[in-house]
This record gives sequence, C-alpha cells and structure tokens, in this order.
Amino acid sequence: MTQSGQALLDLEREVATRGTGLDRLRLVEVPFVPEIRLHLAEDPTVWWARMEAHADMLLAPPFWASAWAGGRAVARYILDNPQSVAGRRVLDLASGSGLVAIAAMQAGAVEVIANDVDPYAVAAITLNARVNGVLVTESLADLLDHDCEKDRPDTVLVGDAFYDDALAGRMLAFLERAAAGGAEVLVGDPGRGHVPADRFEVMASYPLPAADAFADSQLTMMNVLRLVP
Repeated sequence: MTQSGQALLDLEREVATRGTGLDRLRLVEVPFVPEIRLHLAEDPTVWWARMEAHADMLLAPPFWASAWAGGRAVARYILDNPQSVAGRRVLDLASGSGLVAIAAMQAGAVEVIANDVDPYAVAAITLNARVNGVLVTESLADLLDHDCEKDRPDTVLVGDAFYDDALAGRMLAFLERAAAGGAEVLVGDPGRGHVPADRFEVMASYPLPAADAFADSQLTMMNVLRLVP
C-alpha cells in the first residue's frame, strides 16, 4: 500500500472513532471561511504524539491539522472574488488541509491540483474535499525544484508557506518560474517576515481573528499577495 493510501486509512479510522479528547480530529466550520468544513485537530501537537506512538515511527508535523491564517485569507479572497480562479486550472501548493483547493473549486475553477509533501496532508485533502462535495486532484510530491511546464496551471495559490527562510527561498524561486510561464500567483501571508515585499503587491488584508492571538500573538493581519511578474 502507498504512503498516502495508508494515511487515508488512518484518517478514516480517526474520523469514524468520533472521540472527544484533545487528541482527536473534529469536523468544524473554518473560522473566517464558514462555507468550508475541515477535519482539524483540537490540539495538533497532542494528536501528533498519539499518532507517532500508534505508528511507532516519526511522522511529519501535522501542519494540515490546523487552518493556517494565510490559507484562510486566500480562501476568503477567492470565494469573495471568484473571477480570480473561475474557469482556470489551479495548483494549490503546500495545500495542507486542502482549504484553499476546496475554496478554488467552490469559486468555479475547472480543475484544482492540491499538492503537499506529507501523505497525511494528502489524505486529509481527500477527506475534506469529500465532505465539502468537491473533486480535487491530490498530488504527493515535492515540486519546488521543478518547473510548471507539464500540465501548466493558469493560477498558483499558496496558503501559508513562507514561514521560514529556507522554504521561502525555494518557494519564491518556483513561483517566479511559474509566473514567467504565464501563471498568476497568489500567496497568503500574515506577516511572518519571510516574503520579499518588493516582489508582491497586496490584493487584500483582513484583521487576524482574536482566536489566533495565542498561537500567533505577534501577528495582526492576514494578507493576500500577488506576485508581480
């Protein structure tokens, strides 16, 4: 069985268990994007520790088990501005929970590829797309060192992946190649400090909800940025 296939079985078992502890997944409306429901962890760190114990191996951090601020900003923006993706072929890079990919399909994209490097994220995308009644194409791969020449998207979306310098550098290089090939690039960022301001223009800004204050106390806004070709 493939990694993503096993991860999907694991998450389907988790959802079927319907537990109530902090280490369980819950199907919830996404704050700021209530049109979409996701399977999220009450406490991702506790969930991660339990799943590692169950698997008896190290697992990647479950970034997909939270709805990150930048992803919520992009999802809100494209639902409010469906012309940004309607009729387009979309790549949602570092898709995580699939929030942005689902929003793109709801806004009228003709096809959405939801890409992530974590098999559990790909499994979560499958479950979350299913519960929201949309069809996305899941992709388990690291695309950042490649070009978009094959199956070139019209639009590339990145929810909240500029969270450290190393990843930000690789991400920006990929996005610039995509833009050079004709793709429009939209990035969600709550001001983590790793996005080069001279390469982007601000399309929208939203106040960060108070519920995020504990996790991201130094952040105040959720921004949607467009890469300037």
